[in-house]
Amino acid sequence: MARRSLSKEIEDIREKLGNHSIVLVGLMGAGKSSIGRRLAEKLDVPFVDADHEIEIAADKTIPEIFKDHGEAYFREGERRVISRLIENGAQVLSTGGGAFINEETRQGIQAHGISVWLKADLSLLMKRVMKRADRPLLQTGNPEAVMQELMDQRYPIYATADVTVESRDVQHTQMVNEVIKILAKWPGWERLNNASI
Repeated sequence: MARRSLSKEIEDIREKLGNHSIVLVGLMGAGKSSIGRRLAEKLDVPFVDADHEIEIAADKTIPEIFKDHGEAYFREGERRVISRLIENGAQVLSTGGGAFINEETRQGIQAHGISVWLKADLSLLMKRVMKRADRPLLQTGNPEAVMQELMDQRYPIYATADVTVESRDVQHTQMVNEVIKILAKWPGWERLNNASI
């Protein structure tokens, strides 16, 4: 019964999504890429990782962009790339942690999609991000303090997303199913579809 219900919810979301994107926002380590890939697969739409697209456009890795040009340069490139990607129709788009902080990017996402904040607590974020050494903002003596500062600055802005889903240390499939159930009940579909007319 649960499987049939989920299938119906997936079908409903795909129909209501039309030409719009589901845009995952949140801090590094929240699970945007791993959950995004699986969500896109379930909904049978493309998955796009904005960070990957930025690296292709710049022909450099994100750490190299930060090192060679600084964060402000990276953020401007990020804004331009997301502005282009968001108009590509139905997709699941994973964004970098700082992308949603840009007001122009938030407005573009609101016009062309549904923003989903994957909200995670500090201990889970740290557990995940410390597995990788390529996080430019955490190249400090106290990455946990930096992460807490980012949470303090960014969480009030992430909270303006259309939907909030608590990212937890459970199987990705379970998280994807939760996102689907929340999206299926999202009351903003009418707003989104009216904005396209």
